[in-house]
Amino acid sequence: MPETKVKKTEDFHEWYNEIVELADLCDKRYPIKGMNVWRPYGWKLMRHVDELIRDEMEKTSHQEVCFPLLIPESLFKKEEEHIEGFGSEVYWVTYAGNNQLEERWLLRPTSETAMYPIFSLWIRSHTDLPLKTFQIVNTFRYETKQTRAFIRVREIHFFEAHTCHKDFEDAERQIEEDKEIADRFLKKLCLPYIFSKRPDWDKFAGAFYTISIDVLMPSRRTLQVGSIHQYKDNFARPYGITYETRDGTHSYCHQTTYGMSERLLGAIIGIHGDNKGLILPPDVSPIQVIIIPIIFKGREEEIISECNKIYQKLTEEKIRSHVDSRDITPGNKYYDWELKGVPLRIEIGPKELEKKEIMLVRRDNGEKKLISQNILTSAVKKELSDISTSLYEKAKNFLRENLHRLQTIEEAKEKKGIIELPWCGTEKCATEIENILDSNTLGEPIENIKCENTSCPICGNPAQTWMRYAKTY
Repeated sequence: MPETKVKKTEDFHEWYNEIVELADLCDKRYPIKGMNVWRPYGWKLMRHVDELIRDEMEKTSHQEVCFPLLIPESLFKKEEEHIEGFGSEVYWVTYAGNNQLEERWLLRPTSETAMYPIFSLWIRSHTDLPLKTFQIVNTFRYETKQTRAFIRVREIHFFEAHTCHKDFEDAERQIEEDKEIADRFLKKLCLPYIFSKRPDWDKFAGAFYTISIDVLMPSRRTLQVGSIHQYKDNFARPYGITYETRDGTHSYCHQTTYGMSERLLGAIIGIHGDNKGLILPPDVSPIQVIIIPIIFKGREEEIISECNKIYQKLTEEKIRSHVDSRDITPGNKYYDWELKGVPLRIEIGPKELEKKEIMLVRRDNGEKKLISQNILTSAVKKELSDISTSLYEKAKNFLRENLHRLQTIEEAKEKKGIIELPWCGTEKCATEIENILDSNTLGEPIENIKCENTSCPICGNPAQTWMRYAKTY
């Protein structure tokens, strides 16, 4: 079968750019750089991702909201650290029609400064807490680096959850729930990940602390697909988000946020794809099963009819399927659907009709299997489940093989991927290691990993914890 012009193992970045266009996920020809057009297949894929996160939000009692895109400058400026963090990335609106605005508006880079003045009106009493909201919207950041579809863009399809709590301890319980949500959600995308607590100098603007969610791409660079933030009352104070306690006094809320973006698609494309195209996790694939009629003269109607029956049976079981009845060769159909990453293919020809069998072909490993039509739906469900497991385990092994806990800079220079080195706790030493390795700090492992009898490879002082470094997107 035909393969991509560029091999994934030879030039991952060029392979990625080629796959995004060949698989009809997006069109990058829109005249504003970094603001791409979602094509139907790519948008369906993104919508299925959104549906999974919506499901997780509903299970955990979050309520969906939708706030305006525009934020007045006065609200944005209320949290000083936040505006310092995002000021250089903001798009400003200065005119409404022909009239110059008295106050500038900005396109949301994220939604804290839009939501929190309203939260201060919604929350009055301890009975209003916890407040758990989320929205799926587009955010805008002026990205100056080289753009890459789904990975580094200027208009970002974005999920964000915002919560308010009575105290720090209750907000910490929310952080734990967010981590559990991330684990369930990312397993459905077959994406193994690491949680890292970002260093103070690189946490989210205005946060008390930030936990990043990173995956490892085949280039051995990490891609941050999401983050969880503990704010304490850092935003509640400037925005006046208070509540009346049980004893009649007033207290500031403690807040958290949890965000993920379309980078999830970039991770799915990069981690699972091969030289034939995409390999999509069954839970989010727009089409889970493609049905290919193998047409022979004189038996066209009979074969198409059987394919349609199979389609109906799968649809009744809520398995997303499609019959490809185009007047082209089966080989061309195989190529098209392998490129689009459909997890499972069903082939029906005269031989299968006579034996009342079906040929199943897996996209991930090409394995073929003849099954009886009597067990169609159960066999398809099992194969889809096995594909998910296989994709996840393969990616998990790659992450494990490329996460290195080392003691010295010399060892680290010889490795690619994620490097963990002993850290004394100072920004100066971490920055120096960044420069030596030409990498970025990811943060500390959130697990309670002891770092006994080790010293910082820069200053020689006793290590307090481990610090992760990697080349990043």
